[in-house]
Amino acid sequence: MPMDPLVSRARALWQELAAEPGAGFGTPGRPTVLVAPDSALAPPSWVGVVAVGDAALITAPTERAADSVRSALTGLTTAALTDPAAVARLLPVADMLGPAALGYLAPDALRPAGRTPPPTTRLSPRHAALRALLAEAGPSDAGESGLADVTSPVFVVRRGTEVLAAAGYEHWPRDTAHLCVLTAPDARGRGLARQAAHGATAHALAAGLLPQWRARPPASRRVARALGYREVGRQLSVRPA
Repeated sequence: MPMDPLVSRARALWQELAAEPGAGFGTPGRPTVLVAPDSALAPPSWVGVVAVGDAALITAPTERAADSVRSALTGLTTAALTDPAAVARLLPVADMLGPAALGYLAPDALRPAGRTPPPTTRLSPRHAALRALLAEAGPSDAGESGLADVTSPVFVVRRGTEVLAAAGYEHWPRDTAHLCVLTAPDARGRGLARQAAHGATAHALAAGLLPQWRARPPASRRVARALGYREVGRQLSVRPA
């Protein structure tokens, strides 16, 4: 059976981010585990786990860490490899990040932003109004959004000069547009993130890019699904004890 095109493109991206030539995803129950100290699957010196479709790819900073991961995690289901509780039962863990869901959008799958969406405008990624939004959201939400790292125009919903919601993307390898979305704390729950993200996603598609939505918060995942993104994977980062 031919592989799902979104799964195929997502795997190609994460194989490149693993920074190990020839890296490939494993098979159900037998993830590929690589020694890749320069991997972008996790912070430096951490173990990175990415599951896409029914298989997973894991990078470790040292051979010792890789051996420990192989011994502990081989035989787990693909879903369990990104389950913090399942991993912590088998592997000594000092800290974890995630899991984050990985959603992707096919070129013809973008859904409307809503019945009566508010208008969006474009701003430069370094515009002062965006810096004000990042400050208002606070370090945790601003960092989670990734908005400070976008390389595209930023699509915003405004009230006067104030930015209520903003979305853009960072250009990743393999022609991937990594979506970054942030809404002001007092403007959430009104569909504004969906409107801003629709503009950024449409811009990415017009440029021939693959939109990627990586998120942990349930609210962010709901926005992605409403726009037509399909979750095909998960990512977990582990700092070994």
